[in-house]
Amino acid sequence: MSDSLVDFVQSLPKTETHLHLEGALPLELLQRVRPEFRGRAPDSWAPDFKFADFAHFERELLDMAFAWFTSPERYHEAAQLIFARHLAQNVRYVETSFASGGIEFLGFDGRAVLDAIRAAVPAGLEVRIFLGIHHDGAGPKMMPVLADALTWPGLAGIDLHGFEDKPLEPWTAEYWAAARKAGKYTKAHAGEFMGAEFIRFVLDELNPDRIQHGVRAHEDATLVAELARAGVGLDVCPISNHKLMPGVTLATHPIRSLFDAGVKVTVSTDDPISFGNTLTDDYVALATQRGFTRCELARLARNGFELALLPDAQKAPLLAELDAIIAAEASDDAS
Repeated sequence: MSDSLVDFVQSLPKTETHLHLEGALPLELLQRVRPEFRGRAPDSWAPDFKFADFAHFERELLDMAFAWFTSPERYHEAAQLIFARHLAQNVRYVETSFASGGIEFLGFDGRAVLDAIRAAVPAGLEVRIFLGIHHDGAGPKMMPVLADALTWPGLAGIDLHGFEDKPLEPWTAEYWAAARKAGKYTKAHAGEFMGAEFIRFVLDELNPDRIQHGVRAHEDATLVAELARAGVGLDVCPISNHKLMPGVTLATHPIRSLFDAGVKVTVSTDDPISFGNTLTDDYVALATQRGFTRCELARLARNGFELALLPDAQKAPLLAELDAIIAAEASDDAS
Protein backbone atom coordinates (compact mmCIF):
# COMPACT_ATOMS: atom_id res chain seq x y z
CA MET A 1 0.00 0.00 0.00
CA SER A 2 1.48 3.31 -1.08
CA ASP A 3 1.69 6.08 1.49
CA SER A 4 1.08 8.55 -1.30
CA LEU A 5 -2.18 6.78 -2.22
CA VAL A 6 -3.32 6.92 1.40
CA ASP A 7 -2.39 10.60 1.56
CA PHE A 8 -4.34 11.29 -1.64
CA VAL A 9 -7.44 9.51 -0.33
CA GLN A 10 -7.17 11.28 3.02
CA SER A 11 -6.95 14.63 1.25
CA LEU A 12 -10.06 14.06 -0.88
CA PRO A 13 -13.17 15.81 0.41
CA LYS A 14 -15.54 12.91 0.94
CA THR A 15 -19.01 11.86 2.02
CA GLU A 16 -20.19 8.83 3.96
CA THR A 17 -23.81 8.07 3.11
CA HIS A 18 -24.29 4.51 4.35
CA LEU A 19 -23.39 4.27 8.03
CA HIS A 20 -25.23 2.55 10.86
CA LEU A 21 -24.54 4.51 14.03
CA GLU A 22 -24.68 1.42 16.23
CA GLY A 23 -22.43 -0.42 13.77
CA ALA A 24 -19.89 2.39 13.94
CA LEU A 25 -19.29 1.89 17.67
CA PRO A 26 -15.66 2.87 18.37
CA LEU A 27 -13.59 -0.09 19.55
CA GLU A 28 -12.37 1.70 22.68
CA LEU A 29 -15.96 2.14 23.87
CA LEU A 30 -16.70 -1.54 23.30
CA GLN A 31 -13.56 -2.39 25.27
CA ARG A 32 -14.83 -0.30 28.20
CA VAL A 33 -17.93 -2.47 28.60
CA ARG A 34 -16.74 -5.84 27.28
CA PRO A 35 -13.53 -6.94 29.04
CA GLU A 36 -12.94 -9.79 26.59
CA PHE A 37 -12.16 -7.22 23.88
CA ARG A 38 -9.58 -5.32 25.91
CA GLY A 39 -6.30 -5.42 24.06
CA ARG A 40 -7.79 -6.99 20.93
CA ALA A 41 -10.21 -6.34 18.10
CA PRO A 42 -13.10 -8.58 17.03
CA ASP A 43 -12.05 -11.60 14.97
CA SER A 44 -14.06 -10.20 12.05
CA TRP A 45 -11.48 -7.42 11.60
CA ALA A 46 -9.09 -9.92 9.97
CA PRO A 47 -8.66 -8.95 6.30
CA ASP A 48 -9.95 -12.24 4.86
CA PHE A 49 -12.69 -12.92 7.43
CA LYS A 50 -16.04 -14.02 5.98
CA PHE A 51 -19.29 -14.12 7.94
CA ALA A 52 -21.24 -17.35 7.50
CA ASP A 53 -24.41 -15.44 6.61
CA PHE A 54 -26.38 -12.33 7.53
CA ALA A 55 -27.73 -13.92 10.71
CA HIS A 56 -24.16 -14.58 11.89
CA PHE A 57 -23.24 -10.96 11.19
CA GLU A 58 -26.33 -9.48 12.84
CA ARG A 59 -25.99 -11.65 15.96
CA GLU A 60 -22.38 -10.55 16.53
CA LEU A 61 -23.08 -6.92 15.69
CA LEU A 62 -26.03 -6.61 18.04
CA ASP A 63 -24.10 -8.35 20.81
CA MET A 64 -21.33 -5.76 20.54
CA ALA A 65 -23.39 -2.67 19.77
CA PHE A 66 -25.98 -2.94 22.49
CA ALA A 67 -23.39 -3.70 25.12
CA TRP A 68 -22.64 0.00 24.71
CA PHE A 69 -25.80 1.66 23.41
CA THR A 70 -27.98 1.64 26.51
CA SER A 71 -29.05 5.30 26.67
CA PRO A 72 -29.21 8.50 24.62
CA GLU A 73 -26.12 9.69 26.50
CA ARG A 74 -24.20 6.67 25.20
CA TYR A 75 -25.30 7.52 21.65
CA HIS A 76 -23.98 11.04 22.15
CA GLU A 77 -20.61 9.88 23.45
CA ALA A 78 -20.14 7.41 20.58
CA ALA A 79 -21.29 9.90 17.96
CA GLN A 80 -18.75 12.46 19.15
CA LEU A 81 -15.90 10.01 18.51
CA ILE A 82 -17.37 8.76 15.23
CA PHE A 83 -17.81 12.25 13.80
CA ALA A 84 -14.37 13.38 14.96
CA ARG A 85 -12.87 10.53 12.96
CA HIS A 86 -14.83 11.62 9.93
CA LEU A 87 -13.28 15.06 10.17
CA ALA A 88 -9.83 13.50 10.54
CA GLN A 89 -10.38 11.77 7.17
CA ASN A 90 -11.59 14.98 5.49
CA VAL A 91 -15.18 13.75 5.39
CA ARG A 92 -17.42 16.78 5.05
CA TYR A 93 -20.87 15.19 4.93
CA VAL A 94 -22.40 12.12 6.65
CA GLU A 95 -25.71 10.29 6.50
CA THR A 96 -26.16 7.90 9.40
CA SER A 97 -29.05 5.88 10.76
CA PHE A 98 -30.04 4.62 14.18
CA ALA A 99 -32.13 1.48 14.61
CA SER A 100 -35.81 1.62 15.50
CA GLY A 101 -35.22 -1.73 17.22
CA GLY A 102 -33.67 0.16 20.11
CA ILE A 103 -36.99 1.92 20.60
CA GLU A 104 -38.99 -1.28 20.20
CA PHE A 105 -36.95 -3.74 22.26
CA LEU A 106 -34.89 -1.58 24.63
CA GLY A 107 -37.39 1.18 25.32
CA PHE A 108 -35.31 4.09 24.05
CA ASP A 109 -36.99 7.45 23.47
CA GLY A 110 -36.41 7.90 19.74
CA ARG A 111 -36.54 11.69 19.91
CA ALA A 112 -33.97 11.70 22.70
CA VAL A 113 -31.62 9.45 20.71
CA LEU A 114 -32.02 11.67 17.65
CA ASP A 115 -31.30 14.79 19.70
CA ALA A 116 -28.27 13.15 21.34
CA ILE A 117 -26.74 12.32 17.96
CA ARG A 118 -27.48 15.78 16.57
CA ALA A 119 -25.87 17.42 19.59
CA ALA A 120 -22.64 15.52 18.85
CA VAL A 121 -22.18 16.98 15.35
CA PRO A 122 -19.00 19.09 15.28
CA ALA A 123 -18.37 22.28 13.36
CA GLY A 124 -17.20 21.56 9.83
CA LEU A 125 -19.30 18.44 9.35
CA GLU A 126 -22.81 18.21 7.91
CA VAL A 127 -24.79 15.23 9.24
CA ARG A 128 -28.21 13.92 8.25
CA ILE A 129 -29.83 11.33 10.52
CA PHE A 130 -32.19 8.54 9.46
CA LEU A 131 -34.39 6.06 11.30
CA GLY A 132 -33.65 2.48 10.22
CA ILE A 133 -36.68 0.17 10.22
CA HIS A 134 -36.66 -3.60 9.70
CA HIS A 135 -39.08 -5.33 7.33
CA ASP A 136 -41.23 -6.38 10.30
CA GLY A 137 -40.53 -3.29 12.39
CA ALA A 138 -44.04 -1.81 12.54
CA GLY A 139 -46.04 -3.94 14.93
CA PRO A 140 -48.84 -2.48 17.11
CA LYS A 141 -46.32 -1.03 19.57
CA MET A 142 -44.20 0.66 16.93
CA MET A 143 -46.68 2.02 14.42
CA PRO A 144 -47.60 5.06 16.58
CA VAL A 145 -43.90 5.72 17.13
CA LEU A 146 -43.16 5.53 13.41
CA ALA A 147 -46.06 7.83 12.63
CA ASP A 148 -44.76 10.32 15.19
CA ALA A 149 -41.24 10.05 13.77
CA LEU A 150 -42.43 11.68 10.56
CA THR A 151 -43.01 14.86 12.60
CA TRP A 152 -39.50 14.95 14.12
CA PRO A 153 -37.88 18.04 12.60
CA GLY A 154 -34.32 16.77 13.04
CA LEU A 155 -34.98 13.47 11.25
CA ALA A 156 -33.83 13.58 7.63
CA GLY A 157 -35.54 10.39 6.55
CA ILE A 158 -36.09 6.66 6.86
CA ASP A 159 -34.25 3.56 5.68
CA LEU A 160 -35.35 -0.07 5.25
CA HIS A 161 -33.02 -2.42 7.16
CA GLY A 162 -32.71 -6.09 8.03
CA PHE A 163 -33.11 -9.47 6.37
CA GLU A 164 -33.89 -8.90 2.71
CA ASP A 165 -35.66 -12.25 2.36
CA LYS A 166 -38.39 -11.27 4.83
CA PRO A 167 -41.45 -10.21 2.81
CA LEU A 168 -42.38 -6.56 2.82
CA GLU A 169 -45.52 -6.10 4.90
CA PRO A 170 -48.53 -4.06 3.68
CA TRP A 171 -47.69 -1.06 5.87
CA THR A 172 -44.32 -0.49 4.25
CA ALA A 173 -45.26 1.14 0.94
CA GLU A 174 -47.84 3.32 2.68
CA TYR A 175 -45.31 4.45 5.25
CA TRP A 176 -42.63 5.23 2.67
CA ALA A 177 -45.17 7.31 0.74
CA ALA A 178 -46.23 9.09 3.95
CA ALA A 179 -42.59 9.84 4.73
CA ARG A 180 -42.07 11.52 1.36
CA LYS A 181 -45.28 13.50 1.84
CA ALA A 182 -43.88 14.66 5.20
CA GLY A 183 -40.72 15.89 3.48
CA LYS A 184 -38.50 12.99 4.57
CA TYR A 185 -35.90 11.39 2.31
CA THR A 186 -36.39 7.66 1.77
CA LYS A 187 -33.84 4.88 1.36
CA ALA A 188 -33.92 1.08 1.32
CA HIS A 189 -31.38 -1.71 1.68
CA ALA A 190 -31.62 -4.03 -1.32
CA GLY A 191 -29.37 -6.09 -3.55
CA GLU A 192 -26.91 -7.22 -0.91
CA PHE A 193 -28.25 -10.77 -0.45
CA MET A 194 -31.29 -10.80 -2.72
CA GLY A 195 -30.72 -10.37 -6.43
CA ALA A 196 -31.49 -7.75 -9.03
CA GLU A 197 -35.17 -8.71 -9.06
CA PHE A 198 -35.47 -7.63 -5.42
CA ILE A 199 -33.90 -4.26 -6.18
CA ARG A 200 -36.45 -3.75 -8.94
CA PHE A 201 -39.26 -4.85 -6.61
CA VAL A 202 -38.18 -2.39 -3.91
CA LEU A 203 -37.89 0.43 -6.43
CA ASP A 204 -41.39 -0.31 -7.75
CA GLU A 205 -42.97 -0.95 -4.35
CA LEU A 206 -41.38 1.75 -2.18
CA ASN A 207 -40.03 4.26 -4.70
CA PRO A 208 -37.04 5.09 -2.45
CA ASP A 209 -34.84 8.05 -3.30
CA ARG A 210 -31.73 5.90 -2.96
CA ILE A 211 -30.66 2.25 -2.58
CA GLN A 212 -28.26 1.08 0.11
CA HIS A 213 -25.87 -1.52 -1.36
CA GLY A 214 -27.63 -2.44 -4.61
CA VAL A 215 -24.52 -4.23 -5.87
CA ARG A 216 -26.40 -7.24 -7.23
CA ALA A 217 -27.96 -4.92 -9.80
CA HIS A 218 -25.00 -5.93 -11.97
CA GLU A 219 -26.78 -9.24 -12.63
CA ASP A 220 -29.37 -7.45 -14.81
CA ALA A 221 -27.97 -5.25 -17.59
CA THR A 222 -31.37 -3.67 -18.19
CA LEU A 223 -31.67 -2.65 -14.55
CA VAL A 224 -28.12 -1.25 -14.59
CA ALA A 225 -28.98 0.88 -17.62
CA GLU A 226 -32.18 2.09 -15.92
CA LEU A 227 -30.31 3.03 -12.73
CA ALA A 228 -27.70 4.93 -14.72
CA ARG A 229 -30.29 6.74 -16.83
CA ALA A 230 -32.41 7.72 -13.80
CA GLY A 231 -29.41 8.73 -11.68
CA VAL A 232 -30.46 6.48 -8.80
CA GLY A 233 -27.69 6.42 -6.22
CA LEU A 234 -26.27 3.19 -4.81
CA ASP A 235 -24.49 3.66 -1.48
CA VAL A 236 -21.94 0.84 -1.73
CA CYS A 237 -19.77 -0.58 1.06
CA PRO A 238 -16.92 -2.58 -0.54
CA ILE A 239 -15.16 -3.99 2.54
CA SER A 240 -18.50 -4.83 4.16
CA ASN A 241 -19.54 -6.71 1.01
CA HIS A 242 -16.17 -8.48 0.88
CA LYS A 243 -16.70 -9.84 4.40
CA LEU A 244 -20.41 -10.51 4.20
CA MET A 245 -21.71 -11.18 0.67
CA PRO A 246 -21.41 -14.76 -0.66
CA GLY A 247 -19.14 -14.97 -3.68
CA VAL A 248 -17.94 -11.35 -3.46
CA THR A 249 -14.38 -10.28 -2.72
CA LEU A 250 -12.63 -6.96 -3.09
CA ALA A 251 -10.93 -8.33 -6.20
CA THR A 252 -14.26 -9.20 -7.85
CA HIS A 253 -16.50 -6.49 -6.41
CA PRO A 254 -19.26 -5.39 -8.84
CA ILE A 255 -18.72 -1.69 -8.06
CA ARG A 256 -16.24 -1.65 -10.95
CA SER A 257 -18.80 -2.65 -13.58
CA LEU A 258 -21.53 -0.48 -12.05
CA PHE A 259 -19.25 2.57 -12.08
CA ASP A 260 -18.12 1.86 -15.64
CA ALA A 261 -21.78 1.62 -16.71
CA GLY A 262 -22.48 5.11 -15.36
CA VAL A 263 -24.37 4.17 -12.19
CA LYS A 264 -24.00 6.81 -9.48
CA VAL A 265 -22.19 4.73 -6.86
CA THR A 266 -20.80 6.11 -3.62
CA VAL A 267 -18.43 4.62 -1.02
CA SER A 268 -19.15 4.01 2.68
CA THR A 269 -18.13 1.72 5.56
CA ASP A 270 -21.54 0.35 6.71
CA ASP A 271 -20.67 -1.16 10.15
CA PRO A 272 -16.99 -0.62 10.98
CA ILE A 273 -17.18 -2.27 14.41
CA SER A 274 -17.88 -5.49 12.50
CA PHE A 275 -15.49 -4.99 9.59
CA GLY A 276 -12.59 -3.02 11.09
CA ASN A 277 -12.57 -0.52 8.24
CA THR A 278 -12.28 3.22 7.81
CA LEU A 279 -13.59 5.14 4.83
CA THR A 280 -9.99 5.69 3.73
CA ASP A 281 -9.52 1.90 3.77
CA ASP A 282 -12.46 1.40 1.42
CA TYR A 283 -11.19 3.95 -1.09
CA VAL A 284 -7.68 2.51 -0.97
CA ALA A 285 -9.07 -1.00 -1.50
CA LEU A 286 -10.86 0.13 -4.65
CA ALA A 287 -7.59 1.49 -6.01
CA THR A 288 -5.48 -1.53 -5.12
CA GLN A 289 -8.05 -4.29 -5.72
CA ARG A 290 -10.36 -2.96 -8.45
CA GLY A 291 -8.05 -0.67 -10.40
CA PHE A 292 -9.72 2.66 -9.66
CA THR A 293 -7.45 5.51 -10.68
CA ARG A 294 -7.07 8.62 -8.56
CA CYS A 295 -9.27 10.45 -11.03
CA GLU A 296 -11.95 7.78 -10.60
CA LEU A 297 -11.66 7.88 -6.81
CA ALA A 298 -12.32 11.61 -6.97
CA ARG A 299 -15.32 10.94 -9.20
CA LEU A 300 -16.66 8.51 -6.59
CA ALA A 301 -16.27 11.23 -3.96
CA ARG A 302 -18.05 13.67 -6.28
CA ASN A 303 -21.00 11.27 -6.60
CA GLY A 304 -21.46 11.49 -2.85
CA PHE A 305 -21.75 15.27 -2.91
CA GLU A 306 -24.09 15.19 -5.90
CA LEU A 307 -26.45 12.99 -3.88
CA ALA A 308 -25.95 14.81 -0.56
CA LEU A 309 -28.97 16.44 1.05
CA LEU A 310 -27.43 19.90 0.87
CA PRO A 311 -28.55 23.13 -0.80
CA ASP A 312 -26.99 23.69 -4.22
CA ALA A 313 -25.13 26.73 -2.93
CA GLN A 314 -23.48 24.59 -0.26
CA LYS A 315 -22.63 21.82 -2.73
CA ALA A 316 -21.11 24.11 -5.33
CA PRO A 317 -17.72 24.80 -3.68
CA LEU A 318 -17.31 21.12 -2.74
CA LEU A 319 -18.06 20.00 -6.29
CA ALA A 320 -15.69 22.66 -7.64
CA GLU A 321 -12.94 21.44 -5.32
CA LEU A 322 -13.37 17.89 -6.59
CA ASP A 323 -13.62 19.02 -10.21
CA ALA A 324 -10.23 20.68 -9.84
CA ILE A 325 -8.77 17.45 -8.43
CA ILE A 326 -10.35 15.41 -11.24
CA ALA A 327 -8.98 17.76 -13.88
CA ALA A 328 -5.50 17.66 -12.36
CA GLU A 329 -5.48 13.87 -12.12
CA ALA A 330 -6.84 13.49 -15.66
CA SER A 331 -4.04 15.76 -16.91
CA ASP A 332 -1.46 13.64 -15.07
CA ASP A 333 -2.94 10.47 -16.56
CA ALA A 334 -2.71 11.93 -20.07
CA SER A 335 0.89 13.06 -19.72
